[in-house]
Amino acid sequence: MADHITDVAVSLNTGEETDLQGYTKINVDLNEGAAWLGVGKDIFLWYKKGGSSQPITKLQLSYNASMVEGLSDAGYEKINKNLNYKATIGSDDIYLWFFRGSGEYDTPIVDIQVTASYDQDATKFGNDWERLGCDLNREAGGAWLFIWVKRAQQTYICELTATANYKADEYLFKAGFIRVDEDTNRGAGGRDIFLWFRQTAGPKRALTDLKVSTTDGENELYRLKGFNRVSQDLNEGAGSNQSVHLWSKRQETGDPIKGILLLLQKKAVSAYQKAGVTVIEKDLNNQGRLEYICVNQ
Repeated sequence: MADHITDVAVSLNTGEETDLQGYTKINVDLNEGAAWLGVGKDIFLWYKKGGSSQPITKLQLSYNASMVEGLSDAGYEKINKNLNYKATIGSDDIYLWFFRGSGEYDTPIVDIQVTASYDQDATKFGNDWERLGCDLNREAGGAWLFIWVKRAQQTYICELTATANYKADEYLFKAGFIRVDEDTNRGAGGRDIFLWFRQTAGPKRALTDLKVSTTDGENELYRLKGFNRVSQDLNEGAGSNQSVHLWSKRQETGDPIKGILLLLQKKAVSAYQKAGVTVIEKDLNNQGRLEYICVNQ
């Protein structure tokens, strides 16, 4: 329990930092490179271990109003400080949410870090860290910044789904799913589509193979090979004539999947591959921003 993270906080100025005694500061400015007219805030993330609070088991981010309701109704707590505060005009308002759970799909978080480079990202993912989906400088320019968490024990992905609206958010959060907080239709003009996954501490329950289909022929091939399809088209409403689907499979002889993430930077592909990560180089978003899915096994 003493090693588990029990509280998280955000500071927007040095005055707020003095109120966070007992917390550990992550010394990476969450507004790095995104200041508007030179007045962007120095924003820092903090965490605390131990104490009387229950361990934090999940962190999520929101960057639009529709993402908020499901998190709130599912019992997530919001840190009401914009991580993109006073960034560039048009940047998204980004908020951090946390949850203290004790269910089957809740594993305590024991460490949090923030990265600001492709190489750091790739190394973290290859070493079994879990990344929150949303870039903290989303639509603000500047460095690509991500929050990463380490859990008390190794977890594996046992289930995948996807949504094209926000109606099921509360149910999925309560059922132990984690949302990948980045739209697979980003910049394409289609619906807001999100991937979700559920974790298990048991490797025998883990998925062992993941595929992406972008043609009818691939759909038929993966079906014949016994893969299960995530029914939601990841590019729905974006004007494409071809659907994009995620397929998964569980086999006793396969290596369990420890983590997945969306990669939106083509320049980062080689860094992830060097770290031993599988990058499925099929664009989930064939009408907007390039998005690849990465798999850590």
